[in-house]
Amino acid sequence: MKLSRRTFTLTASLLAAGALSFGAAHAQPVIGERAPDFTATTATGETVTLADLAGQTVMLEWTNHDCPFVVRHYQGNMQGLQADAAENGVVWIQVISSAPGEQGYVSAERALELNEERGATVAHVFMDAPGTIGRAYEARTTPQMYVIDAEGVLRYNGGIDDQPRPRAGDPEPIPYALNALTAVLAGEEVELTETAPYGCNVKYVDEA
Repeated sequence: MKLSRRTFTLTASLLAAGALSFGAAHAQPVIGERAPDFTATTATGETVTLADLAGQTVMLEWTNHDCPFVVRHYQGNMQGLQADAAENGVVWIQVISSAPGEQGYVSAERALELNEERGATVAHVFMDAPGTIGRAYEARTTPQMYVIDAEGVLRYNGGIDDQPRPRAGDPEPIPYALNALTAVLAGEEVELTETAPYGCNVKYVDEA
């Protein structure tokens, strides 16, 4: 099913997430193989696992509300993608992997407020201050996008598009993440399964 590229301002409906945990060992995320498992406990007490989402297409979006690249996409583009995805039954999940004291770190309450202010439409927000989920998926930048199909297989990893700093007169950006999601929903092969993400580095907690 072809997704449109409309932009919307909608009220948010999300679950702010709390603690996250993973199995003891995970292979590197590999396109065409099962996506890294996760268990996320939301601020409302709900527990979400990858297995719970079986049969549904999932979009993971790494985000940092203070990152200029994220700010630009939240001027309408990201909200439009989220709204169209929701209409097509996609489970859209934001992941915030910023460590306490680092740019982009927020409480679950503030994450909810930000999405309400911006008109974001997501199913869940995972508060990943320890960086567990981010490291499992090897997320490097904000934004960075992942598409997981209904079988739990990772189908796309990379940038939202091909234009980190668009200027007047530039061609229309190639919407890598949208193209991948559209292909997965249509039951087709993704043409570009991995692209270079751009944005701000994920502000992980120091492991030392």
